[in-house]
Amino acid sequence: MADRLGFWELSVQVVIPQLLVAVRWTLALTICAAVLGTALGLVIALMRISRSRSLRALATGYVTLLRGTPLMLQLLFIYYGLPQIDPRLTFDPFPAAVIGMGLNSGAYIAEIIRAAIQSIDKGQMEAARSLGLSYGQAMRFVILPQTYRRLIPPMVNELVALSKDTAQAMVIGLEELLRTGSHLASRFARPGPAYLWTAVFYLGITVVLSAVATHLEQKLEAKE
Repeated sequence: MADRLGFWELSVQVVIPQLLVAVRWTLALTICAAVLGTALGLVIALMRISRSRSLRALATGYVTLLRGTPLMLQLLFIYYGLPQIDPRLTFDPFPAAVIGMGLNSGAYIAEIIRAAIQSIDKGQMEAARSLGLSYGQAMRFVILPQTYRRLIPPMVNELVALSKDTAQAMVIGLEELLRTGSHLASRFARPGPAYLWTAVFYLGITVVLSAVATHLEQKLEAKE
């Protein structure tokens, strides 16, 4: 019956409603992976600028490994490879995708945060230490608060890239936007409406994220 529907009828009655369900998974994956990646990125960035050689080496190894291998390979390893090593390391598609994308994003966010921290004048740290603050206190109360505005543009770029990279989670069976769009295209042999609306939803997500970032940046400017 759906085969006889026109472009708009098929879009409104079938494609858009099913893609709206998939959008929830895409947004949930983006947000969860971004939270995990930001937390990891902050820790790795601080390790990268640490005075400890061992911490710097560990952080460098992490960044090199995660940035030097494809995200899809990392997802496949977590979902299919880890259970072969230890059956207890078996994950459903969504948590596996969150872990894989969070770890991958953390490597990129670490470099963003590290660059932002190192862009702050060294005199700020020296002044804070001269007032009796420890290194950790100076970093927490003096340096990091000054990096917020510098972090917004690159962090938004990373978040937008992350939202689009969720498409790679289709390789481990997660019903995100692209996988749902592909199923609809093959099911009804109508790739036109399926892929067109999939692209529209991806575009909508990136536009909204960019608008939120612009709003935050304007608010910070107003406060300053």
